[in-house]
Amino acid sequence: MSASDQSPCTRPVRPKGSPYHYLIVISGIMFTGITVSLICSCAGIFFTPVSRYFHVPKAAFTGYFSLFSITMVVFLPIAGRLMSRFDIRIVLTISTLLAGIGCLCMSFCNRMWQFYICGVIMGMGMPSIIYLAVPTLINAWFTKRVGFCIGLCMAFTGIGGAIFNQLGNSIISSAPDGWRRGYLVFGLIILVATLPFTIFVVRTSPADMGLKPYGAEEVEEEAGAENKDSAECKTQEPEAQPPGRGMTAAQAMRSPAFWSMAVFCGLITMNQTIYQFLPSYATSIPSMATYAGLIASSCMVGQAVGKILLGIINDRNIVWGLGIGIGGGLLGVFLMWSFPSMTILLLLGAFGFGFVYACPTVQTPLLVRSIFGTRNYTDICSRIQMAGSFASAFAALLWGMIVDLPHGYTILFGLSAMIMIVALALGAWPLAWANKHPTRFE
Repeated sequence: MSASDQSPCTRPVRPKGSPYHYLIVISGIMFTGITVSLICSCAGIFFTPVSRYFHVPKAAFTGYFSLFSITMVVFLPIAGRLMSRFDIRIVLTISTLLAGIGCLCMSFCNRMWQFYICGVIMGMGMPSIIYLAVPTLINAWFTKRVGFCIGLCMAFTGIGGAIFNQLGNSIISSAPDGWRRGYLVFGLIILVATLPFTIFVVRTSPADMGLKPYGAEEVEEEAGAENKDSAECKTQEPEAQPPGRGMTAAQAMRSPAFWSMAVFCGLITMNQTIYQFLPSYATSIPSMATYAGLIASSCMVGQAVGKILLGIINDRNIVWGLGIGIGGGLLGVFLMWSFPSMTILLLLGAFGFGFVYACPTVQTPLLVRSIFGTRNYTDICSRIQMAGSFASAFAALLWGMIVDLPHGYTILFGLSAMIMIVALALGAWPLAWANKHPTRFE
């Protein structure tokens, strides 16, 4: 039997897309691999040289990053409303300008308060880029492969960080004030590499280019086939959600699922910041001190692999995606906690922890989409991500106080395991709630 003679029941349906769909994915990679990596993933390489140059405690300089995080909490809902009401090109272009100019201006700072102002400027621009740009664009341009595309884009925060940390260190070490040149180069890279995509490539929806979302035609064909064929005839992929359907932001915020998701996001982001203390944990073990840098790299590789893998799994079963993401983190904590002197298991544990590290930027937006739909996605997601951004602003201080206690790392890993178990329940319950309320998409 030829392929053309096969019935819809036996012939696999393969989505089609235009080159422009893939340009949207590349745009997402530029946001995460360039802007997010340079401002967030590479922030730590400046802490010591800048504080040493100005002869101030590290806490005095890193205060700019706390202001950066707090500003993001304030501007997240504003960014969500702007992206849902105005041309996304305008919002992302302004956001990129704020992020790039703020980074560039740090190279000219001569007082600590000037760094703080730069932190606020970057904090105004980054919420839409870190939390909203990729899921909003992918949700608009894709009805299939949504999880894979989001995971692929988000994986580049780690890939970009690995590349630009090396570049930044080389620039910083080139002169006593090499950090100035580092900020200058990073700011210029953000502006030159990302602005062409926000201005010339990004579009709010495929309709702006006379296109349909990737996989939309196949979803329609599958829906028609289901009406004609028996219940045994099923496509090879789960049903994709049509765009533009779901709850309004007001309806979502009145539901218990919204608040469960907000607490989930806060806890899973708080747990993510434990990554910053993994090198210190290795240093606290005499036989593992030389592996401090390697344990951080292992976690970064884990989060990059985890983001792509979780995206693929979520396209098939979102419950499995949630379970594997948090399960990887629990396994990672168990290995690091139980076998601190075994190099392979310690590194494998850090790799596993990378999977739960991936959850705030991959699992959270996919859960929001699955539970509340895409109708007011940016408004809903931005409000939920506020909890995560707020948690990240204070979590490092909390964990820092804990690790300074006697048996601090034992307490740290114990609390991490408890947080992940609670987060698993808080993430799974809204999915059960959503299954009981199918009318939410009407």
